[in-house]
Amino acid sequence: VVEKSGLQNHDPQTRLNKEIKGWCTFSSKHCTDNKTLMAWTWLATTPSPLTGPLKEKHNSNWKTHISGERRRTITRFIVMNATEKEKEKAEIGEVISKDRDRDSTAPAAASFNPFGFVTDNPSSRSAIQLPETPAEDGNVGQMLYRIEDKGKEYGSYIKSGKLRWFVRETGSPESRRGTIVFLHGAPTQSYSYRVVMSQMSASGFHCLAPDWIGFGFSDKPQPGYGFDYTEKEFHEAFDKLLDVLEVKSPFFLVVQGFLVGSYGLTWALKNQSRILKLAILNSPLTASSPIPGLFQQLRIPLFGEFTCQNAVMAERFIEAGSAYVLKLEKADVYRLPYLSSGGPGFALLEAARKINFRDILSQITTGFASGRWDKPILVAWGISDKYLPQSVAEEFQKGNSSAVELKLIEGAGHMPQEDWPEKVVDALRYFL
Repeated sequence: VVEKSGLQNHDPQTRLNKEIKGWCTFSSKHCTDNKTLMAWTWLATTPSPLTGPLKEKHNSNWKTHISGERRRTITRFIVMNATEKEKEKAEIGEVISKDRDRDSTAPAAASFNPFGFVTDNPSSRSAIQLPETPAEDGNVGQMLYRIEDKGKEYGSYIKSGKLRWFVRETGSPESRRGTIVFLHGAPTQSYSYRVVMSQMSASGFHCLAPDWIGFGFSDKPQPGYGFDYTEKEFHEAFDKLLDVLEVKSPFFLVVQGFLVGSYGLTWALKNQSRILKLAILNSPLTASSPIPGLFQQLRIPLFGEFTCQNAVMAERFIEAGSAYVLKLEKADVYRLPYLSSGGPGFALLEAARKINFRDILSQITTGFASGRWDKPILVAWGISDKYLPQSVAEEFQKGNSSAVELKLIEGAGHMPQEDWPEKVVDALRYFL
């Protein structure tokens, strides 16, 4: 650009000591585009390299004295603001090539997101991002096609009565160390246990993790047509599933989370003889356990109907309870059921409105107290949980200190099995 303008033909002692106004006048004679004119105007306002001692010491053209780094920066600025036609004409290929190699590792600038107000989490933003070419992946149908096969590691569909469950399985039923059944909470799915299951089966365990009815990839029957999402119905359906899976008692049980996670604990209280050992990851365990705003919103008439149809609800719930943001490939799996249909949202809505949190927490507090429960319990607690404070776990342990062992997991939030599965595996191996 400098050579094309003819600037190098001017005596630097006279040319470069002109006022800014002179520079702008000169640039206007050699520019055909306003963007380039703006670039030259910016260049004119930069300090001249031939002022003071430099002016006296050197007597050559301007391009010789300006540093290579500065020249490349200025040239890149001009090229970025020039039209495509001007870029083709500019004879600066070598400079551009060097800069491209040097800047190849620089992060790409974030594209415009018209729905940025929905959530500040990067993974959630990508769920509703409008791409520049909508025909490629900008609608729900295309998005579902892209992610429909994700998240079914180790899983298969199991028919139990009129209901079809999606169950993940690792290891063999004949594994020498026994069977572990993993139960998730709302509004998530068994996908959260995939890493833990893989590593525990490598240690000699047979692992099973179903998606509760209404969640994940399991059936989501319409309320009032064979399943009403009550505690009793969840327990009965789970009993039938264990029979179909031919799970031998006693077995190890691992439970985490709200609502259906709590139903897993109340099932254990009613079936203590079937449990060998119980491991509890972050779950409401005392009457003082706070209830997240999501479940309170779902109980509000009309507002709950809108809330339950938020396709990024599950991933936002996970991220809000953790110190981490989900990677996109993980967020895809948690949002997939809610993108596929309205069924999962309405199932969650019905379950949230049917549960009596106060009664359930009372059952858990009294049922696992000293004198009522004598099986070993491990409470593996992510201390960065933003829903349930560490005091909940400590209070629960005090209620039955002889049976309850507390293991704090640093760096993990509400879902330790997702945030830091390796530490959960270490705790389970030691306990089981």
